[in-house]
Amino acid sequence: MARAKQLTISHENLLGMFAHIAKVLGDAQVNILAFVTATSGREGLTHLIVDRSDTPKKAFASAGLAYTEADVLQLELPNTPGALGKFARKLAHEDINITLGYATGGKGSRKTTVVLAVSDLDKGDIIR
Repeated sequence: MARAKQLTISHENLLGMFAHIAKVLGDAQVNILAFVTATSGREGLTHLIVDRSDTPKKAFASAGLAYTEADVLQLELPNTPGALGKFARKLAHEDINITLGYATGGKGSRKTTVVLAVSDLDKGDIIR
């Protein structure tokens, strides 16, 4: 199973904030592979998987965007009903908690890409 570096930006809940983040990365020639963004009140969090996790450091610094990095699981699952539930049950059976998750798979595609932050990355990394 592959690990990925997740970048998390804590920001104000402002109109156009995600557009700004995406432009900063685009201008730095960094491709966003997966993301989830959420807000609550005045605060927002954006989690990103990008193709080059070393490059955004300078771009984010120049744009005044603070971020953190964390390793997460990134895996492909069949794009079929129950596949994610089956994998999540395997993690739970091993006492591994999913603390954040997001996925994408287009209708008709055979695979879904899943990103999971888990309580035990090393243990979760070997589950198939």
